[in-house]
Amino acid sequence: MHDCSLRLVWLTICCCLCITLRASNFENKDYDALNEQSVRGESSFTAEDNAEIVTQLQQDGGAGGSWSQAAFTVQEALRILQPLQPPRSRLTGFDKSSGILGTTLYYAKEAFVLLFMNGPPKDDYLNPRPNVPKLSKPLAQAVTLLESAAEEKEPDAIFLLAEMNFFGNYTHPRNYTEAFRRYHELALLNGNSSAQHMVGFMYATGLGGSVERDQAKALMYHTFAAKGDHTRAQMTIGYRHHTGLGTPRNCNEAAHWYKQVADKAIAFSRSGPPGGQVLQEDAYKIADELGGVYGEGASVVSSGVSANRAGPNSDAHADFDDVLEYLDLMSRKGELKATFSLGQLHYKGSRTMRRNLKIARAYFMTVARKYWQKDGSIREEDQGIAKIASKAAGYIGRMFLRGEGMEQSYEKALTWFRRGVVNGDALCQYELGLMHLHGLGVRKDPLLAGDYFKESANQDFASAQVNMGQLFLDQGDITTATRFFDLAARHGHIEAFYHLAEISNNGVGRERSCGMATAYYKIVAEKVESIHSSFDEANRAYDDGDTEAALVMYMMAAEQGYEYAQANVAYLLDEYKSILSLDSLIPWKKRRSSLLRNAVLALIYWTRSAKQSNIDSMVKMGDYYLGGYGIEADIEKAATCYQTAAETHQSAQALWNLGWIHENGIGVEQDFHLAKRFYDQALETNQESYLPVKLSLTKLRMRSFWNTITNGKVNSIQSEPEPKKDWSFSEWLSTFLEDPHPYYHGAEDDDIDYDDPSLPGSDDSYYDELDESILESLIIVGIAAAIAFLVYYRQQRQTNHRRDLERRQQEGGEGGAAQGNAGGIPMEQRLPRQQADGGFFPPVDDPNFGQWVAGGVGH
Repeated sequence: MHDCSLRLVWLTICCCLCITLRASNFENKDYDALNEQSVRGESSFTAEDNAEIVTQLQQDGGAGGSWSQAAFTVQEALRILQPLQPPRSRLTGFDKSSGILGTTLYYAKEAFVLLFMNGPPKDDYLNPRPNVPKLSKPLAQAVTLLESAAEEKEPDAIFLLAEMNFFGNYTHPRNYTEAFRRYHELALLNGNSSAQHMVGFMYATGLGGSVERDQAKALMYHTFAAKGDHTRAQMTIGYRHHTGLGTPRNCNEAAHWYKQVADKAIAFSRSGPPGGQVLQEDAYKIADELGGVYGEGASVVSSGVSANRAGPNSDAHADFDDVLEYLDLMSRKGELKATFSLGQLHYKGSRTMRRNLKIARAYFMTVARKYWQKDGSIREEDQGIAKIASKAAGYIGRMFLRGEGMEQSYEKALTWFRRGVVNGDALCQYELGLMHLHGLGVRKDPLLAGDYFKESANQDFASAQVNMGQLFLDQGDITTATRFFDLAARHGHIEAFYHLAEISNNGVGRERSCGMATAYYKIVAEKVESIHSSFDEANRAYDDGDTEAALVMYMMAAEQGYEYAQANVAYLLDEYKSILSLDSLIPWKKRRSSLLRNAVLALIYWTRSAKQSNIDSMVKMGDYYLGGYGIEADIEKAATCYQTAAETHQSAQALWNLGWIHENGIGVEQDFHLAKRFYDQALETNQESYLPVKLSLTKLRMRSFWNTITNGKVNSIQSEPEPKKDWSFSEWLSTFLEDPHPYYHGAEDDDIDYDDPSLPGSDDSYYDELDESILESLIIVGIAAAIAFLVYYRQQRQTNHRRDLERRQQEGGEGGAAQGNAGGIPMEQRLPRQQADGGFFPPVDDPNFGQWVAGGVGH
């Protein structure tokens, strides 16, 4: 079995080698073969490269619409460049998949790349004069044609050369210095907004050492581009005024430029089929896929409240492909919820799984057919099936209404929506309201549409809440409209944020709030990534293993203010992921190119990300200031960063760092007791930090003990006894009676099911009966104590009275007569037939004493 596995690995490596050789030989084909593959002489740019370039190159050149010789030269160069594609020399087509075969192929590819294709980067820092790669024959000829046209000041030629040098299009090697020269030349030539934006970007980042960073010039060129209606530049300017980057903070300017982008974003969102465009989110954080900046369990994203605490039998840690496989298995077994979930996943899509409307429709129809027959009659009255079938009917009707994956049909959409409305489905109610609002296949009736929207909004359906808000806004009821927009904003609905931004910016029904308006406009602008962001290109480059290209594209989105992009840029540039790095000790480990070795830029983007409430980025800022990475070491700033991150009580790493700097007195006064407090808080914040915290506490206690016995000057660990309050009887009694669970003190609410009928006294009257029994016992005890006190008081009063009489008789010389008077009361003062008072207990010489001892009445 072992020999078979080895043969399989080496066979895979050989296959990979053949594919690589063929890919690398592609660019060496002769010019005649390339001419045979050229197509129609059109521009080779697509919408994925830059939509503005395509429009620019397809317009007529020269005055009066005539084509100049330089324009024909550009078209000839494009015809040559059209077939050229970059080789996939790193075999990135093989992804790691589940199963023995998939895992074997993945690691075989990685081993092949590591052993046979791992040379130093082209601009290796050990070589003072980096070698300029040689261009292939067709590429060199196209570049020559473009350069000749550029000498005649042909804008398209200059722009193409700049793009090829910047992005590496058509297998052209990247040269950021040459790209900056070409962009700058074009910006000065005719004020091209795209060129101005790129010049501003390169001034802002100093990419590849092409130019010295200058934020003032960056702001100037971005402003010129923004005034030329360049969307990316407008968003960049809005972010710079919003955060005060290269200019004083100006809320009004930020709101103005963000509104320009938000208006375009909302127009795009509303375009297309009924209900608007489906917005695909491509932005994500690379570090989050790996458990966070500090790894699984140590980063905020994977620890504390965000940690997965599921058991070993849970699917919380499952891969997305495993979840799909599980849902497919349950669907085949007849589980309708799993079938419906599969339909939703394929309909909505995600970053890792593109939309597949045909498959989604098949899953939805499978669910619907379990409840309805072809004629619309119900197969079986089952509320469970009816509910899930109505949800599926909503999606099927939506696909007919929008023409998604099938021919658009308002009549069929209306049929499916009416089926779902019978069972109260929120999506069907909303879509019916939409059809009546706009008259799509039905009579236009805003009042009836409002009724449907209201029913759907009552079920917390965001789109219906937005439409309800719009109806109230049209009637002038700003308060009610704002309430509905706030409800929809909880679900992240773009229309809700846009209306809230407009209300805040114009001060409609409330005082104008520039800060709120800017924040809302920024959210709206960032939700429509397809019109201005480069996340899709960046993600594809990163997945293909082209880290440099991914870095540049993420950097462009980061300059526009995307926090996700800022975190990604900082993470890719970060070289300090481990204190004890073994990369320098591994001879075959690929060294990072100079573009990826820029600690200054890393700190800049960690800082910008931290300002947008990224806690791990804030901790990373502290690490950079503490270690002096990209900046002069500043212990006070490091402590400030850690303290700021620790105040959120979400980062155990920040709390541990604070404990460490107080333990060692780095930048702060050394204090063992305060260090212990921070270590304890780190453990409370994240239970996964148990081992490092306990080890640190053990070392800390040893140092504190030595400091104590040697009379050191450091504040040692001190015990903190809980303060005890002296309770009065009334306070104790009040506290005792107010305690809701006196017999379950310390028990967690989740551990006791008070509604469980199997538990004695599980009803609500149990604690009422318990309180009444305690009160009755206290009353009985009180009455008994009162009786005992009264008896005691009476006895003492009688004894004192008798002693007083005896003293007075002795003083008056009537001692004998007083002794003969048993009751101590003169005969003349007694009532008729009144017996002498013998006291509570008869004296020993009393004739009745014997009867009292024997238990007699004695009267």
